[in-house]
Amino acid sequence: MSGEKSLMSRFGESDFFYSFKRSPVTLVSFAVVLLLILLAVFADLVAPTNPFDVGSLNLMNGFTPPMQPNAFTGEVFFLGTDDQGRDLLSAIIFGLRVSLFVGLTAVAFAMLLGVSLGLWAGYRGGWVDSLIMRAADIQVTFPSILIAMLIFGIARGLLPPSMRDELAISVLIISIGLSEWVPFARTVRGTTLVEKEKEYVQAARLIGLGSGQIMLRHILPNVLSPVLVIATITLALAIIAEATLSFLGVGAPPTEPSLGTLIRIGQDFLFSGEWWILIFPAATLLALALSVNLLGDWLRDTLNPRLK
Repeated sequence: MSGEKSLMSRFGESDFFYSFKRSPVTLVSFAVVLLLILLAVFADLVAPTNPFDVGSLNLMNGFTPPMQPNAFTGEVFFLGTDDQGRDLLSAIIFGLRVSLFVGLTAVAFAMLLGVSLGLWAGYRGGWVDSLIMRAADIQVTFPSILIAMLIFGIARGLLPPSMRDELAISVLIISIGLSEWVPFARTVRGTTLVEKEKEYVQAARLIGLGSGQIMLRHILPNVLSPVLVIATITLALAIIAEATLSFLGVGAPPTEPSLGTLIRIGQDFLFSGEWWILIFPAATLLALALSVNLLGDWLRDTLNPRLK
């Protein structure tokens, strides 16, 4: 118990925590991200209704403005309803769960792939390094969203029609992950080139450790700091990429709509006066992406030794 207290006290006295609590923008961003994550995790308990339960929908509640009674049923909805009578607040909470799940999983996949390739390229060098880095150079010449759309389209084309909706989320995760691995690979490769020439790596070679052990046990822990920063920033990009794909109709299926799907639905009714169907999902996506980006910027500045 005393060890746990000392650990907490050391963290409370660290420069990292001091920088965190002294930055109002970071505190607000962290609070927004934490709130949205909790809403997504506990969506079943927090959301007033299950908006995707067809049996509970009432079309008479459609196009109800925020905080105003419906003209037919008299029901009041905090953020209004969409064209199908779904409670918009509940739809946003459940859509937030899909967007965060896809974003976090895609970043984890991109990080695993990029770190592995960057570590291998930096340590082995030679033709392995050249092959991986030329592939990375070719990919960065194209916008990542186009790469994700290409991979998503090819994958869906290879799947039988009966399985496309079932595997749409998995294909979306793989597509975004394959479009975002390059920053991880380049950063890890550059750091590995420096680390592999240090004395502790030379000592590991002298005692007979294999390449795999040296990379995983000795080099990898020393290259993770910049990876965490890249992962935070890439999370915002992945969430926006998922929303873009869903907005274009090639992302999350209608049975599991994300924030991007809700925005696509809302834009059809923006100019007919039902502004809330678009504005509230778009504001939620903006708050999430902006807060994650601000946290990533703070993390980058805090972990950068040149700024200390």
